[in-house]
Amino acid sequence: MPFTVKEVERYYDPKVMPHIWCAGCGNGIVMMAIMRAFAALIWDPNDIVLVSGIGCSSRLPFYVNVNTLHTTHGRALPFATGIKFAKPDFHTLVVTGDGDATAIGGNHFIHACRRNIDITCILINNQIYGMTSGQVSPATGYGKFASSAPYGSVEHSFDLSGLALAAGASYVARSTVYHVEMLPKLIKGGFEHKGFAFIEILSSCPTYFGKFNKLATAVEMFNWYKEIAIRFDKLKPGEAVPEGKVTIGLLHQEEKPEYIDQYDKMVQKAQSQSN
Repeated sequence: MPFTVKEVERYYDPKVMPHIWCAGCGNGIVMMAIMRAFAALIWDPNDIVLVSGIGCSSRLPFYVNVNTLHTTHGRALPFATGIKFAKPDFHTLVVTGDGDATAIGGNHFIHACRRNIDITCILINNQIYGMTSGQVSPATGYGKFASSAPYGSVEHSFDLSGLALAAGASYVARSTVYHVEMLPKLIKGGFEHKGFAFIEILSSCPTYFGKFNKLATAVEMFNWYKEIAIRFDKLKPGEAVPEGKVTIGLLHQEEKPEYIDQYDKMVQKAQSQSN
């Protein structure tokens, strides 16, 4: 999705640059992909609400020129749910991380998927707690190293996209920061989808995850993502994902009743019966 600088720059605030993310962090790539999706849809910045929780990824609202809400740890989705109820015409999205969304925020996450509320959730998965010195997160992976797992993690990690699908999300996609042309297309698809859209983005964190796991530079991490990624649409029906590979692309999409629409119908029904 090619755009001029002017078409994209209306969605970010140059006054707050430079950003605070580490060199080699993938968050800037994700931010640009989000803004490219905004530009593709020609959305008015005043009609967009971007909500985040706590973590490296959750700093993203500081740099965009839309309505933003920086909330408490793990609670971005409940805040976004309230916004969507109060202002259903707003384009509401959440930017979160693997720890923010699936550890302290895990309960909120599965129920947002289950309800199928019309929110787009972009989860930046760097497989570690990057803001607090590199502790194990629910996505770190068995045997991977972290500051809190110097001998390797003994916990099995979540398949975050699989978790979203199992919990009822009606749009599920995954990509990596290496696949920069795929990202805005998947995000745009999530924005256009009526219902809960979940986009997982595997993102580089050479400062902590990379350092602990022999991927100490951004180039090494990007090459790793290039190596392990396999396009979901290239798999034959029923074909197993090769060991060590991760599927990317649109993993699932279905039409199903959206939560606020169904809630409004229930209210109207109750009011008609009470008259």
